[in-house]
Amino acid sequence: MKMFVVFVMLVHVSQHASAVELYEGEEFVLLPCEYRTDELDDPTVVWSRYDLYPPTVHQRQQEGDELSCQNQLYSGRTSMMPDALKTGDLSLKLTKLRLSDSGTYMCTVRMLGGQRRVGNIKLKVKERFPYWSKVILVLLVLLAVGLVAGGLLVHFRHYFMSVYQVKVDSGVKSVLLPCKTTVRLPKDITVEWWDGDYRTVHEYQKDSDGSGEQDQVYRDRTEMKMLKPGDLSLTLKSPTGRDGGIYTCTVYSREGDTLMRKQVELRVKVDKVEVDSGVESVLLPCKTTVRLPKDVRVEWRDGYNRTVHEYQKDSDRSGEQFRLYRGRTEMKEDLLRTGDLSLTLKYPTDRDRNTYTCTVYSREGDTLMRKQVKLRVKVCQVEVDSAVESVLLPCKTTVRLPKDVTVKWRDRDYRTVHVYQKDSDRSGEQHQVYRGRTEMKGDLLRTGDLSLTLKYPTDTDSNTYTCTAYSREGDILMMKQVELRVKG
Repeated sequence: MKMFVVFVMLVHVSQHASAVELYEGEEFVLLPCEYRTDELDDPTVVWSRYDLYPPTVHQRQQEGDELSCQNQLYSGRTSMMPDALKTGDLSLKLTKLRLSDSGTYMCTVRMLGGQRRVGNIKLKVKERFPYWSKVILVLLVLLAVGLVAGGLLVHFRHYFMSVYQVKVDSGVKSVLLPCKTTVRLPKDITVEWWDGDYRTVHEYQKDSDGSGEQDQVYRDRTEMKMLKPGDLSLTLKSPTGRDGGIYTCTVYSREGDTLMRKQVELRVKVDKVEVDSGVESVLLPCKTTVRLPKDVRVEWRDGYNRTVHEYQKDSDRSGEQFRLYRGRTEMKEDLLRTGDLSLTLKYPTDRDRNTYTCTVYSREGDTLMRKQVKLRVKVCQVEVDSAVESVLLPCKTTVRLPKDVTVKWRDRDYRTVHVYQKDSDRSGEQHQVYRGRTEMKGDLLRTGDLSLTLKYPTDTDSNTYTCTAYSREGDILMMKQVELRVKG
């Protein structure tokens, strides 16, 4: 019966070739991968997990298995068909499934002259629901009456739930990841908290500082109070969207044996802001009720850790700002009094689509608050057939434009598509791809219609185009984007 269940799961995976879920302790799972290797020069097949080091799960060469670089977690538990390189069936058999086997497995074929990534399989090994916890749950259901039952379930939920979910908003001071046990633990235990990427979040050992093992992402952000016996819960300070995921709490004896393991899923809700390309500005909200000291430093960064804006009273920090945001950001002057640390971003475009983090630091560099905002900028889309004579890329503004305005159209690669300046010939700046193919209306200063006509569009013109209006001093007056799709 057990073999039949496994067979059904394998059929499901081979059809979708994406993901499979099994329980810890299952005899085996087959991770499917097919590719014609019989005609390749000196082929090698490598199964890898790049969240591990070393990443090799299994390697097969023409001479046979090459396991000298295999990660020791998989020693003696992997195999492939003997004639895999002849038949093209490169599937991997993994036996005696463990919780640590959860991850993304990559099947890669290497040959003389290069390599090809054939496919990815996401494997999730789940902890079986403990038998004793089922008994407790049944007893609670039978004995519970109304609110009393609800109170008991809330009180004991940490003891019998396999993966407990914690949900918080980005911007809270801290979040508690619960881990409790009724088992009497010895004094010389080691407690380790790991995240989904197997990075050390926190390590506890009596009379020992385990901070050296801690990943830098979590430095100075974690704390275990252990207020009651069996309470191994972890406090994570200033959680953001990047902290979302599965956290594992494992307790080891002095000899290294696993005494207990529990998992917690953290979900951090991030505020979302959506605007259309072409608006004058967008507000990224960040407010706090915490009383801020006068020497506080506020820093806004994007998802690539680039400085968007930095505030410090009586200090010019503009030199720290990344060039993409220069002249486009602004914060309120009375932010220390109001606690409103929101950021105004001018002329947002598709390139500004990102997750932005507002962090408040004390003079000593301690984090007082952190909050994230996800910005999405919607771009106007135009779709035409390649057979049409021309296409109009719309760009209109209600802003009153000065007579000496300069209007530039650029593509995604910053190539100049068209330049308009009254009584001035700027055709020399136009990229050769667009020469003789673009046109703007003559009365654009009166109408505010800065739309561009692109003649004889082809599929190579599929691109994102940006229309920018500049003052004589070079300041941006307006900016808007249009995405063009040309069907061949």
